[in-house]
Amino acid sequence: MGAEVIPARVKIGQRRRFPLEAMQAYLFVLPAVVIIGIFKVFPAIAAFYMSLFKWDVIQGAFRGFGNYTDWLYDNSLRSPDFWRSLSTTFTYVILTVPLEIAFSLVIAYLLFQKIRGRGIYRTAYYLPYVTSFVAAAVVFNWLFHPQYGLVNALLGVVGIGPQRWLDEPSGFFQIVASAFGIALPEWAAGPSMALVVVSIVTVWHYLGYQVVIFLAGLSNISNEYYEAARLDGASERQIFTKITLPLLSPTTFFVFTIATIGALRSFDTVFILTGGGPLDTTRTVTLLIFKTALQQAQFGLGAALAFILTLIILLFTLVQFRVLGRRVYYG
Repeated sequence: MGAEVIPARVKIGQRRRFPLEAMQAYLFVLPAVVIIGIFKVFPAIAAFYMSLFKWDVIQGAFRGFGNYTDWLYDNSLRSPDFWRSLSTTFTYVILTVPLEIAFSLVIAYLLFQKIRGRGIYRTAYYLPYVTSFVAAAVVFNWLFHPQYGLVNALLGVVGIGPQRWLDEPSGFFQIVASAFGIALPEWAAGPSMALVVVSIVTVWHYLGYQVVIFLAGLSNISNEYYEAARLDGASERQIFTKITLPLLSPTTFFVFTIATIGALRSFDTVFILTGGGPLDTTRTVTLLIFKTALQQAQFGLGAALAFILTLIILLFTLVQFRVLGRRVYYG
C-alpha cells in the first residue's frame, strides 16, 4: 500500500505546484513580452495595415496589394526605383560581407595566438564598433574630401591624381580601367566609386564585432585537437584548414547570416556618408523607404516597401539555412 500511496502523493503535489510555477514563469517573461509587443509586434501590424491603403498624411482609399504591385511591376516610376535600389543593396552586400568575414577571421586567428599585448590589440580592433558612427562619418568625410582630404594628399605623393570618392557616381572598374587607357562597356563599369568607399567604411566599422565573435568560436575549440595534429607532424596550414575552419563553421555561418541581414537592412552608414547620392548610385532599399515614407509623406507606399524588404531578407535567410546550413560541422 505504501508503495502505491507515495507516487500518488508526488503526482498530487506536482499538480498543485505546477500552476504556481507556471504563473511565476509567465510573470518573469511578461515584461519582455510587453516590450516586444509594444515596440515590435504592434508597429508591424500597424505598418501592414497602413501598407494596404493610399496613406499620405491621413488614411485614404483601400488599395489592397496595390502598393506592393506598384513597387514590383505596375508603376513606371516606382518600379524602376525599387529594382535599381535592390540591385544597389545586393551589390553593397557582396562588397561588404565577404570582406568582413575574411578580414575578421584572419585577425581573430592572429589575436588568438599567444602574443605580447594581445589584450591591447583586441581592444583596438573593437573600438570602431563602439565608436559613434556619426562622429566617425565626419572623420571619413574629411579623409575622402575631393579637395583637402588626406587620402587624395597621399595619392598625390605617389603621382595619382585626386579622386572625387564619395561624390563620384562613375563605376569603380571603369575608373581603374580608364587610368590604363582601357574603355569598358557600360555593363562592366561596376559599382560606383561612392558605393565602394561606403563599403570600405562599413567593413571598418563592423570588423571589431565580427572579430569578437570569431574569438569566441576559436576559444570553444579544444586544444587537444591541435596537440594531436602537431604530434602527427601536421603543418600550421594543415591545422588551420583541416581543424580550425571545419570546427569554426558554426561561428562562420552565424557571422555570415548576421552580416548579410545587417547589410540588407543597413541605413545609417549610407545615409550619413552619402544620403543615397551621387545620382542615387548608393541609394539602398532602406533609403528608398526613408525617402518615400518620411520625405514624401507617402506612408502606405513606404510601409509596403518595408514589408517587401522584410520578405526578401526572410527568403534570403531561408536560402542560406538550406544551402549553407547543411555544410556546417558541429563536431
